[in-house]
Amino acid sequence: MNQMETEKTARVFCIGPQYGGLKSDETSLGSMESEKSPVKDMACLGLRAFKGLRPDEKESLLFGSLLSRREWFCLTGGKIAIHDEDSNSVTDLKNENNPAENSDLIVSFGEMLIDFVPTASGVSLAVAPAFKKAPGGAPANVAVGIAKLGGHAAFIGKVGDDEFGHMLADILMENGVVDKGLLFDINARTALAFVTLRSDGEREFMFYRNPSADMLLTEAELDKDLIQQARIFHYGSISLITEPCRTAHLAAMKMAKNSGALLSYDPNVRLPLWPSPEQARKAIFSIWDEADVIKVSDDEVAFLTNGGDYEKDEVIETLMRPGLKLLLVTEGEKGCRYYSKGFRGKINGLAVNTVDTTGAGDAYVAALLTELVKDMSLLEDEKRLREVLLFANGAGAITTTEKGAIPALPDRAAVMSLLSKTQAL
Repeated sequence: MNQMETEKTARVFCIGPQYGGLKSDETSLGSMESEKSPVKDMACLGLRAFKGLRPDEKESLLFGSLLSRREWFCLTGGKIAIHDEDSNSVTDLKNENNPAENSDLIVSFGEMLIDFVPTASGVSLAVAPAFKKAPGGAPANVAVGIAKLGGHAAFIGKVGDDEFGHMLADILMENGVVDKGLLFDINARTALAFVTLRSDGEREFMFYRNPSADMLLTEAELDKDLIQQARIFHYGSISLITEPCRTAHLAAMKMAKNSGALLSYDPNVRLPLWPSPEQARKAIFSIWDEADVIKVSDDEVAFLTNGGDYEKDEVIETLMRPGLKLLLVTEGEKGCRYYSKGFRGKINGLAVNTVDTTGAGDAYVAALLTELVKDMSLLEDEKRLREVLLFANGAGAITTTEKGAIPALPDRAAVMSLLSKTQAL
């Protein structure tokens, strides 16, 4: 940036933590200089000052006066630029904190919702004394997990234009997830899920989505630019249950694959949401052959193979496909197993005090993808892959030590600390 540009941006107002280096609850004005800022000596406003605006209004907002009355510093589509009205030109300023400008972007597609987790374990929903509100939804969990581990993540989906929906949007932003693909529906509510915790931390779900906003995402609403920037595109199967989201899901997958992205699939089977187990199995397998990496749990192996024994390699091998680069089977506290064309093996789990297993598989996937996006050759190097899968086991283990999914997702330091202190089982 030359001296003239520096002078022009000296009295700029900047919105939000990603562009001002401020925390999301800060609203003070002032001059600052930060490595996180795209320009120096900026007057900044925190996000809360703009709480009354809709997210789409934030993106088109012109804010801050420059030395020239005919120029504005503006945020458009997640980029920062100077707009000169006299010449009607826009000059982009490089923003190092915008993940969408990097080549290691991981885009998660699907549902984001509110989990209500009982404060007591081992009781039914009817007798639970109280519930803890926790943001969740498997694809969103993965996106936040990636961001917490230092990766670059974006989320595509839809929530209700309600208090819960806007809370979830804030959570994405606060965790550094690119949320330009998140939409709000004025005609449907944000999905809710009540979770029953067994005494061992395992859970069952009761969903409220008839229909919820995530089910109403259409192909026309997809952020095509964001999808085409993805190096890895991650998704589940819940978005396949009903239209129009099913068509949007298939279109997004095709778009990502045509753009050269690696496709990551975690079916995340939730049978209460499906009309029947048979329809769930059919839909889950309908996109199986497209994926490059698939993660399933031991219980899901049994379901997908009609009662097959997940501990037998020959059962797992029925899930392999010619184009599948890596198949992962998570086994809870026992760890995970991995299968590829060239090798197979097992990584033991890590001992922790389990409270709630919600989100553990998503943390595992987030850790895997965070490392994989840095170097795709991991898929062909068993030694390095084993190191990454141990890291993923650690991320999953930590997530079980707290109730709720997103609140429990660890950062990199926490995972490395666990690995340094704990021997694999």
